[in-house]
Amino acid sequence: MTPSNQRPRMRTKRVIAQTKFETIAVLRNGEQLLLSLILPLGMLIFLAKAPLLSGLGIVGPGTDPLTVALPGALSLCLASTAFTGQAIATAFDRRYGVLRQLATTPLGTNGLILGKLGAVIAVVIIQFVLAFAIAAGLGFDSPVNPLALVLTTLLGTAALLSLGLLMAGTVRAEATLAGANLIWVLMAGVGGLVIAHPGEWGTVVGYLPSGALGDAMRAAVGGAGFDVKALIVLLVWGLVGTLAARRWFRFE
Repeated sequence: MTPSNQRPRMRTKRVIAQTKFETIAVLRNGEQLLLSLILPLGMLIFLAKAPLLSGLGIVGPGTDPLTVALPGALSLCLASTAFTGQAIATAFDRRYGVLRQLATTPLGTNGLILGKLGAVIAVVIIQFVLAFAIAAGLGFDSPVNPLALVLTTLLGTAALLSLGLLMAGTVRAEATLAGANLIWVLMAGVGGLVIAHPGEWGTVVGYLPSGALGDAMRAAVGGAGFDVKALIVLLVWGLVGTLAARRWFRFE
């Protein structure tokens, strides 16, 4: 039998091993890379170089479009990895019985969830490093609040990952594939994730995870501040999503 003082160390090793496995699986998957890296970073370059933002009146004359493009790309990276990517991967793992088998191993359900969370954080770090490097190469020099950025990233990850796992654990794999991709498009297009929306619609989406994440990220990157309301909204969604996932998530 394993001594009790070595059990926490063994559990930590299992979670780290699962995190490595999940991270490598994402980085080796072409569809995941397209969703997590190529599309968000391509959008960053497009919005920074094309006159779209100024033409739509989103940025005024003399305003650096990167103040909108960079936080939008960071938010899209986070949504791609924490929500859409994990929802689809977990749904198909559930369909093929992988989750059921892992839940019966020493890793356990908690270790499996922590491994997925660790993989999301690892991929998000890679995404953010690349996004900031590209933005710096394009001339981004606006202020960034590191604490606000970290807090937004953590709360956004918790909210979107919990909702992605809730979908993956309650809906059939094929429906999750279609639904997660559709929600990703809606979040990017009209959900306040990439750009802020004025008027009543902007008020509505500000209380959704996508809109709150976009608002908080725009305040942290380019605005160099905290959007307290958006952070509270993300916190609430994270708690609701976590409780719902624990209640209704099925491994079979």
